[in-house]
Amino acid sequence: MHTVTTIEGDGRAQGFRFALIVSTYHDFITDKLQAGALAALGAAGAGGEIVIVRVPGAFELPIAAQHAAESGRFDAVICLGCLIRGETPHMEYIASAVADGLSAAASATGVPMTFGVLTTNSVEEALARAGDGASNKGHEAAAAAIAMASVVAQLTRPPAAS
Repeated sequence: MHTVTTIEGDGRAQGFRFALIVSTYHDFITDKLQAGALAALGAAGAGGEIVIVRVPGAFELPIAAQHAAESGRFDAVICLGCLIRGETPHMEYIASAVADGLSAAASATGVPMTFGVLTTNSVEEALARAGDGASNKGHEAAAAAIAMASVVAQLTRPPAAS
């Protein structure tokens, strides 16, 4: 007979510490993403440390996220930004660099990092993804961070004595 154990996040943020790394570029969108993330953390009972770190643009998110993770102060890092397609392929290069950078930083530090970076074709699309409620992508990124903080805590906790 096999013993089956499931480890998953329970949606509770109590006792966990979070960093929100937020791009100030397109702040009319990222401020809404930040509000959504804070709402999700509050609804989940976050009572530990929450630090907001503002960076100039999405490209700067990975380095700030890595330093936050390396500080040992946070159980998860929520990264929020907004890229809106222009006339050149610039957005694709930035989006790829940010995704790769955050993935590498999370792997290097072992601290969960969530990708709340919008990549949209227009301001209207960005505004639609930064509205009120659970469909706000900042809210979604925070919910994922809460889940991953719980999962990592469970995976790294010493096994209970039998």
